[in-house]
Amino acid sequence: MQKILLFVDKVSTWVGQAFSFCIVLLTLHVAWEVFSRYALDSPRAWAFDVMIMFYGTLFMMAGAYTLSKNGHVRGDVLYGFFQPRTQATIDLTLYIVAFIPGVFALTYAGYFYAEDSWRINEHSTITYEGPPIYPFKTVIPLAGAILLAQGIVEIVRCVICLKQGAWPSRIQDVEEVDVEKLKEELHVKDEDIQKLDQYVVRQEAHK
Repeated sequence: MQKILLFVDKVSTWVGQAFSFCIVLLTLHVAWEVFSRYALDSPRAWAFDVMIMFYGTLFMMAGAYTLSKNGHVRGDVLYGFFQPRTQATIDLTLYIVAFIPGVFALTYAGYFYAEDSWRINEHSTITYEGPPIYPFKTVIPLAGAILLAQGIVEIVRCVICLKQGAWPSRIQDVEEVDVEKLKEELHVKDEDIQKLDQYVVRQEAHK
């Protein structure tokens, strides 16, 4: 079972990392549009549509990735103080009551939404030469399906935690630096940092 959970984690991670390059493309696109507009005096009417599509694609396709890393923001400030079984009970309830119905509706409706867009060869109407929208709308059910699969994995994790009293492992990826842990690994104390700061200040004063 753990292998299956980690496999879905890997898929969500791969998808998230692959689509993270949308931010690079978006940055290059915006930079070129600014240069084209102000330096070349040749703005492109469809640039705004493409910006929205890049950002929307990145936002939607990162959902499952973030969920696989347990990285979504929690509104309950008390959650972190609860025991794992209590956390699993809260998560399981919310997944069943809110997450599964909502994401299923998103995927189901998004499929027909994208199908209609392909059928009519839909283009953006914001500008005269608006780009095609149907590839962008296809991202909606695709992202929903991947997010739904990751949500089912999270439900299984909740059940395992309720049985074992501890959360099962996850695929590790880029994380924020734990300063205290880093100082412990490097055998650095706060006193050492203070002495270094004082030394730097003295050196600056002598210049």
